Amino acid sequence: MTANLKAIVVEDSRLAREGLLRMLSAIDGVSVVGSAEHPIAARELITQHHPDVLFLDIHMPGESGFDLLDSLDYAPKVIFTTAFSEHAYRSFDYNAVDYLLKPISPERLAAAVDKLHIGDPEELPQETLELESKMFIKDGEQCHLVTLANIRYFESCKNYVRIYFDSEAAFVKKPLTAIESRLPRQRFFRVSRQYIVNLHEIQSIEEGIRDGYELTMTDGKQIEVSRRNANELKSLLSF
Repeated sequence: MTANLKAIVVEDSRLAREGLLRMLSAIDGVSVVGSAEHPIAARELITQHHPDVLFLDIHMPGESGFDLLDSLDYAPKVIFTTAFSEHAYRSFDYNAVDYLLKPISPERLAAAVDKLHIGDPEELPQETLELESKMFIKDGEQCHLVTLANIRYFESCKNYVRIYFDSEAAFVKKPLTAIESRLPRQRFFRVSRQYIVNLHEIQSIEEGIRDGYELTMTDGKQIEVSRRNANELKSLLSF
């Protein structure tokens, strides 16, 4: 039996929101843990429940669905629900599973949910890498063979991840979550939605301006630690 995925519906139209909730209640494989009419309320629910997937409108008062996603510390899967087709291309920079145009039929919604349960072969669980593992990175015409322990940090750049090592930086076409799943936790830590850092490459830590921390890496790069992850990082680096 397919495990239920935790979902949150974010939709400013009451009728559209209630319609989505009603249709989702009839679909196996998704458990709706909350709904919100604007990004501020949605952010609180996301912090509380850490959902696997968002059913997300784009045009909402105050902030857009894209603004909400940009503010998160991790990248849930997203099924966009919108009346506008012009944002379809941009939506796939955000881990989008599908892009549904209103009015949404039960059949179309069910087909989108089915995609949530189809595993991408590249995302199947793989063994955790060792620190001495050699990583082959091909970036355009450049090829690099890098020891994992020598990587300073990983930066999410939408559909790509930029890997920083020695005096180089190279791109790979993979989601940051796929790379994170293979990294040894005793050395690499996800400090925000955008960055994973090598703990041995942190030069200094200072209090941040939003209840988090600001790291200075050995190459001088400054990286902000999200408030959500600050306490866990402090625990990792403490006696």
